[in-house]
Amino acid sequence: MPRSVLRLLRITRTLLSVYYAYMLEYRAELMLWVLSGSLPLILMGAWVQASQSGQFGLSPTDFIRYFIAVFFVRQFTVVWVIWEFEREVVEGKLSFRLLQPLDPGWHHLASHFAERFARLPFALLLMGLFFWLYPEAIWRPSLPNLLLCLLTLLLAFILRFVTQYAFSMFAFWLERAYAIEQFWFLFYLFLSGLVAPLEVFPPAVREIVSWTPFPYMIHFPASILIGLPVNVGRGLLIMIDWIIIFWFLNRWLWRKGLKQYSGMGA
Repeated sequence: MPRSVLRLLRITRTLLSVYYAYMLEYRAELMLWVLSGSLPLILMGAWVQASQSGQFGLSPTDFIRYFIAVFFVRQFTVVWVIWEFEREVVEGKLSFRLLQPLDPGWHHLASHFAERFARLPFALLLMGLFFWLYPEAIWRPSLPNLLLCLLTLLLAFILRFVTQYAFSMFAFWLERAYAIEQFWFLFYLFLSGLVAPLEVFPPAVREIVSWTPFPYMIHFPASILIGLPVNVGRGLLIMIDWIIIFWFLNRWLWRKGLKQYSGMGA
């Protein structure tokens, strides 16, 4: 194996092991973070009641499965890099990162990735509780659907990360770059499938939304997991396209921002 590949694997293993150990120090907080992401499980009750008296194209059991899948997907796609990067820039702590022969973004990516494994036991425990409360919603995804869901989960996490990391670059010019993320989150909340399945939207709205990055952060992998019909090939291509777009935006803003950075904040 080439020496460069061995070096990359060694750096990756070190970063992941360090940040995983760091996340385990905050096990109590991780439980609170998992519970803070339980909005889909709260909305599930409202949609189950609504589906019993309305025509939404999904049965009450479908809604239960969908929102449990959304809760599961969201545990792997939650991102907070913009708050960390903004603090590093405003407080001048980014200077220490720049002294290392490694892009600071890899530190943030490793901490996010390691945190997924630290929070997974709590998420599975909470999902088990809801399956105990709603045993009729238990389903067994097929192996192809499960593998495809894992692939789309990884891409959804990368898409969410590069999107927010691109917005983080505005911290070089703004003291509160997270305000951009808060504005973006309004669209994310309603168009990603977090609040409601896209199946309840009018067909014309669904078609327009399908070209945006939002549904591929939650709705797309959740639908694959529970077996709702989706255009897999088209969805994967759109996800990859948006990842590339935000990646190049991030790199362009990074080069421009470093010229603005003074070492004492933006």
